[in-house]
Amino acid sequence: MRGDGVEGDGGRPFVLLASRQQDTVADEEYGEFCRFMGLPPERLRRIRLEREPMPPLDLDEIAGIVVGGSPFTSSDPEESKSDVQKRVEREIGDLLVTVCERDIPFLGACYGVGTLGVHLGGVVDTTYGEPAGAVEITLTPEGVADPLLAGMPPVFEAYVGHKEALRETPPGSVLLASSPTAPVQMLRFGSNVYATQFHPELDAEGIASRLLAYRYEGYFDPAEVETVLESVRSAHVVHPGRVLRRFAEIYA
Repeated sequence: MRGDGVEGDGGRPFVLLASRQQDTVADEEYGEFCRFMGLPPERLRRIRLEREPMPPLDLDEIAGIVVGGSPFTSSDPEESKSDVQKRVEREIGDLLVTVCERDIPFLGACYGVGTLGVHLGGVVDTTYGEPAGAVEITLTPEGVADPLLAGMPPVFEAYVGHKEALRETPPGSVLLASSPTAPVQMLRFGSNVYATQFHPELDAEGIASRLLAYRYEGYFDPAEVETVLESVRSAHVVHPGRVLRRFAEIYA
């Protein structure tokens, strides 16, 4: 799915909280979110948290918040985390207090589901890590009825690649989607706070570029990179981007 713009392009901007350390990957991710949300760059403000502390955000002046993926692994021992990772986790955690209290529109992708899950009291560890590739996502009855997932088929393929995941749905949240290898693929808290374990911003070209950038980061055996690339390129991943488009349409 490729966005052609969201009506009311002069409205409040969305904010992308990013933490990709490589400029090329960071810029690609930003372009992917703009494209699938159907937003021009001026409607999606990017904050690169790996570079600088989070600036003050007036939540009444933005349409919503999206969180991209990250090289950070939140379940790593605290003593092994860099000062930057600790700061990013603390800043997103502090923001989530207000987001959840006020039910501010929020959509966390991959890294975002872990940060939201931990904030809600869930356990994130390596039990349900999924290797890079496409998996079959199944919506729960609550997912089928959710407005953000309107028009989505009850079963669809999506790209994943993560070392850690939620063990189960956190207290007070609603499970919207699952996969055979990770029980929490999408959840909602309140009415407007969402997170996905899968990557709604990635198509075949996007994940291939991401895999090459992170081939030595432990997501798969680097000697098998060509096999992994062939697998992701042959997958039928066409629906996940609708989640981002719907998020932009609903909250713009």
